[in-house]
Amino acid sequence: QVQLVESGGGLVQAGGSLRLSCASSGRPFSTYTMAWFRQAPGKEREFAAAISMSGGLTKYADSVKGRFTIAEDAAKNTVYLQMNSLKPEDKDVYYCAAKTGFIALARYNYNYWGQGTQVTVSS
Repeated sequence: QVQLVESGGGLVQAGGSLRLSCASSGRPFSTYTMAWFRQAPGKEREFAAAISMSGGLTKYADSVKGRFTIAEDAAKNTVYLQMNSLKPEDKDVYYCAAKTGFIALARYNYNYWGQGTQVTVSS
């Protein structure tokens, strides 16, 4: 079993930055792919970024590419999402997710989820 706990959400002005953290406990961190998804009210949960813990490969949604960076600290079993140049449309609940194996974009591939952290961007 894997437990995921997100933190770091909050309110920021457009153009600002936030860093989200996802602390993992349970199975060996190095065997998982970790991802961030986001969801606006009434909308589907969508993929934002992922990192393969075994090889360090990363993948980003087009909407965040060049502005968001996913990174991991294996010693702390923590994954980060650095979000720069935030836009009002980035306002969502952000969820950390984990799966074994390769990076995947569809939410149904992920077995473990955190509780979510709210990000609000004011214009």
